Amino acid sequence: MTKMRPITVALIGAGLRGMKYSEWSLHRPYDMRIVAIAEPNELRRNRAKEKFGLADDAVFATWEDMLARPRLADAVFICTRDRDHYNPTMKALEAGYHVLLEKPMSPHWQECAAMTEAASRRNRILTVCHVLRYAPFFQQIKRLLDEGRIGRLMSIQHNENVGYWHQAHSFVRGYFNRTEDSSPMILAKSCHDMDILHWLAGSKCLSVASYGHLSYFRPESAPPGAPKRCLDGCPAAQECPYYAPDIYLIENGGWKAEAASSDPSYEARYKAMLEGPFGRCVYHCDNDVVDHQVVSMEFENEVTAVFTMSAFTERTSRTLKLMGTQGEIRATMESYEIEVRRFGSGSSEKIVLADPQGHVGHGGGDFRLVQDFLETVRSHGARSSATSAEASLHSHLMAFASERSRVEKRMVRLEEFEAKPE
Repeated sequence: MTKMRPITVALIGAGLRGMKYSEWSLHRPYDMRIVAIAEPNELRRNRAKEKFGLADDAVFATWEDMLARPRLADAVFICTRDRDHYNPTMKALEAGYHVLLEKPMSPHWQECAAMTEAASRRNRILTVCHVLRYAPFFQQIKRLLDEGRIGRLMSIQHNENVGYWHQAHSFVRGYFNRTEDSSPMILAKSCHDMDILHWLAGSKCLSVASYGHLSYFRPESAPPGAPKRCLDGCPAAQECPYYAPDIYLIENGGWKAEAASSDPSYEARYKAMLEGPFGRCVYHCDNDVVDHQVVSMEFENEVTAVFTMSAFTERTSRTLKLMGTQGEIRATMESYEIEVRRFGSGSSEKIVLADPQGHVGHGGGDFRLVQDFLETVRSHGARSSATSAEASLHSHLMAFASERSRVEKRMVRLEEFEAKPE
């Protein structure tokens, strides 16, 4: 029996997402091995070097330096910022790497199409990190639909409950707060949901209509006398749910505190509150992405769907109602509960799944995504990844169409994005 060789991986971008995916190598070193990293932040670079036991010549400050070398691994994880995906992906594909790419693929639809085409032309695997498809919660819902448990699917109501604190952290103070620097909210946060809707509907989307605004996280919503920074003597500190020290300076600040300061010491985090973006008042930031949005969709198989994204929820979760010709499914990701009701039965079936890993692990989807990618690489293309670039491109186009609809205040057909990239 031939012994399985671990798939070797080079990591580009050793932030929260990149490190999370790469940790699979620590759980299953016989399956995957991190052999090189590229990370511009020295603290993160050194931390990753130590964590994965890498030599000096396997550590790079830039992806350009890494990819200028002869191919170092079977595959590369590209987990840079949204606007820094295209160039390293194209270069890695050209150099012969298979690629696991963080979502969204790119803030430009033409680049999404170009990367997909390049992977196909070079016979390379390009998988997009749409982790929710791998979460047991959504896989169970898909299984119920495929089994015909509610007859023919007719309509979907899907809510992304972003959570007031998550909106403030990531999309008001954080790295995804401006379209110009990152991408629109519907792409940066909700391309996951566009992908899930495309997958559950089981058909291509034909057209969308969308509405949304940045209505609350604006200067006019600030409490009287609120300064530009929370530590500058805010009179509303005691009652404000967004008061930065209560989020980032507490003893167990978790991934939010890590985002605010790569150095976990109290002194470094305090300095970040005085100088960095996460110490700003949420009403005095430079954010421009929406804090609530709705999208209506029509699919080729006559399924209709409505998606609502809102910052104004207590908890971070996704809730769904799927309506079929013979019943309905109601599901809440936060509690991992799925309820199936058959018309005329007078009863319902409740399915409660075990919590696999919580929020940061996307309901157990993160590691399942990595495992699927590794199996696809190991198969030499004999199998296709569930979130291959080909599968993911359409849901990205749904997001681009939704943003065009919101901005231009009109219904947008997906065929507007079918032209080949230049």
